[in-house]
Amino acid sequence: MAAKSGYTRRLPLTGETAPPPPSAVLYVANCGPAVGVTDADVRSTFGAFGEVAGVQAADDSGARIIVRFHEPAAAEAAMAALHGRPCDLLAGRVLHIRYSVPVKPKARPGGSVPVAHAASELGIPGIYMVQEFVTAAEEQELLSAVDSKTWKRLAKRRVQHYGYEFLYETRNVDSKQFLGELPTFVSTVLEKIASFPGVKDCATRLVDQLTVNEYPCGVGLSPHIDTHSAFEEMIFSLSLAGTCIMEFRKYTKGTWRAPSVVDGVDEDSSQEPECIRKAIFLPPRSMLLMSGEGRYAWHHYIPHHKIDAVGGQVIKRNSRRVSFTFRKVRMGPCDCEYKQFCDAHSKRC
Repeated sequence: MAAKSGYTRRLPLTGETAPPPPSAVLYVANCGPAVGVTDADVRSTFGAFGEVAGVQAADDSGARIIVRFHEPAAAEAAMAALHGRPCDLLAGRVLHIRYSVPVKPKARPGGSVPVAHAASELGIPGIYMVQEFVTAAEEQELLSAVDSKTWKRLAKRRVQHYGYEFLYETRNVDSKQFLGELPTFVSTVLEKIASFPGVKDCATRLVDQLTVNEYPCGVGLSPHIDTHSAFEEMIFSLSLAGTCIMEFRKYTKGTWRAPSVVDGVDEDSSQEPECIRKAIFLPPRSMLLMSGEGRYAWHHYIPHHKIDAVGGQVIKRNSRRVSFTFRKVRMGPCDCEYKQFCDAHSKRC
């Protein structure tokens, strides 16, 4: 009996009152080699109702099987005669039988959303990406620098904060608690940011806050919009070491709501199922800029996958990913034009 049959028991649907339609395949519990029932026993017992096309193990328990008939009428007759009743041919064993259905195949990593390799393919205003933003040598210097510092451990990842500490409980910062200037080991990155595509003229420093996140293999980030009242428009994210897919979601009925965050784990900040989905592949050493509509109105999200499907290729997340997220703390009210996604506007209303 094969351990992986490709079938599972059919569960009743919510609110379903009518009996399920007959199937030629049965899921039979309390039956199998673990309880002393052989393949020959099964075929002899169920063969009394019609020709048995196959018998397979439903799982690795040894006590649940799949019986396949050629005709649904045979399966229907077997269920009517054997379900919940002692079976004389099986030493009085009581079988528990349901119709069986094929197991739904797991969605491929990345789902059905095409994965872009360039920000221009996304068509989201305000999203820019530069690959090889830092060199391989600079990448190693940055990783060595943060690894020499103290990490703060959250539920699924480790973090470091510079300039201002990010408060996960409120997804905000305390602008009165200045931790000091950004570390010197990011000086080269800050110099390059000034000439980044999409960067707008700014009378003050572009960024003054840095959060470093270390994601173990397969760990992602739940959908969220960086709180409008916490940070200015431009958010830069530098990816180092590992790869990932970042998905952007625009909820058609979405509005800003106070996020739920437990021990640094972001909860989904919008429950509406209707959304526009777009995705981009972030290779190591790439820098992503979220600004304008892409920053204020689109949730960004990193699926929790150990492999990603990109352009017909399967890419394993076989190393940690470390992101350097640079932002500028907002010192005044947000006056963006995306009011439905703005916490500052919500508080004023």
